[in-house]
Amino acid sequence: MEREQMDTFITLYPPPYHLLLNLLTPHSPQLSSHLTPSVSVFDLFLIMAKFWVCFLWVMLAGSLVSGQDDDDQFSPGGARREMVPAMFVFGDSLIDNGNNNNLPSFAKANYFPYGIDFEGGPTGRFSNGYTMVDEIAQQLGLPLIPAYSEASGEQVLHGVNYASAAAGILDITGRNFVGRIPFNQQIQNFENTLDQITDNLGADDVAEAISKCIFFVGMGSNDYLNNYLMPNYNTKNQYNGQQYANLLVQQYNRQLNTLYNLGARRFVLAGLGSMGCIPSILAQSPTSRCSEEVNRLILPFNANVRAMVNNLNSNLPGAKFIYIEIFRMFQDILANSRNYGFSVINRGCCGIGRNRGQITCLPFQTPCPNREQYVFWDAFHPTEAVNIIMGRKAFNGDTSFAYPMNIEQLANLDLEPNSQKP
Repeated sequence: MEREQMDTFITLYPPPYHLLLNLLTPHSPQLSSHLTPSVSVFDLFLIMAKFWVCFLWVMLAGSLVSGQDDDDQFSPGGARREMVPAMFVFGDSLIDNGNNNNLPSFAKANYFPYGIDFEGGPTGRFSNGYTMVDEIAQQLGLPLIPAYSEASGEQVLHGVNYASAAAGILDITGRNFVGRIPFNQQIQNFENTLDQITDNLGADDVAEAISKCIFFVGMGSNDYLNNYLMPNYNTKNQYNGQQYANLLVQQYNRQLNTLYNLGARRFVLAGLGSMGCIPSILAQSPTSRCSEEVNRLILPFNANVRAMVNNLNSNLPGAKFIYIEIFRMFQDILANSRNYGFSVINRGCCGIGRNRGQITCLPFQTPCPNREQYVFWDAFHPTEAVNIIMGRKAFNGDTSFAYPMNIEQLANLDLEPNSQKP
């Protein structure tokens, strides 16, 4: 490819998410010793360098206040009724649907083959199709929730997705990827949304409306993968695993209290998955086995979040928090992969190198044809098939997957109205 053609290509197609950075800065000394020599660091750097060079709100509030009082799950035409008026989503690349598209960031997925199985093609979702929250929205009877960066007109009537790839609980997390929207800023973006609604409707009606909505929060993965486990961060030298988990959840608690004070009442908190089993980590082992070191590292965080759910339910009047056991879901899928219809559990469908996890999915790379048989789409993210399974387990699964209740039960729960006002 001539230089002029390459410059044009770089302009048209943004750099892919996590491109090579986890190889250039390995996760830990123990794991980095297992890196394969099949692709040189210099070659990887060259590849990376080439890819880097308000009246509608009144309508929204009116829709939220009206809610759904009908107990039937389905409308006469067979479509599922809206169980809640809206869902607001906060998180990272596992549920981002385009908020990073216009940022100066490595953390993007708005190019083919991402979205190859999504009706709208590439949108910024880090998947071949649906994310987990897409499936949850469908189960709740809602349309797909639009990205904050692109939401306009009638698109915003059922909620907004504020999630951003590379984002973390801590503001400094993910800085290797330059542009991203940390959880604190996502909350600020939600507050901007509330300000617009309140200006038109008034605080009392807004508080009543927001109290009926689902708030889905999935944060923390990048605080490990793209902070604690990265050598160019000093975090690992400052905290052991338990201390770091305590630090994260203390900050997480403050952030969730902020959302509560803004009127949120129905919270869904997703735990961390078995990150030691993603292709990016598998690629650093000569046996391609899950890293128990990484899996053990994140367990204190999950335990702290679950304990926080109990504490918040006891101390925040009129609110209900539930915890989704993503780690257990993933372990179940991996252990019983054949029963779920999966035949490939140790490599990505799209990617380069060992386990297709050393370099993540590149623009116009040809992915695997049998995507429904793969657990992982790329070096870091699950396929649509897995996202749908996890979304359904979160929606109507038993307490081994959703504690102390599932999303369906949360949506139907009658909360005390005495503390709906922020």
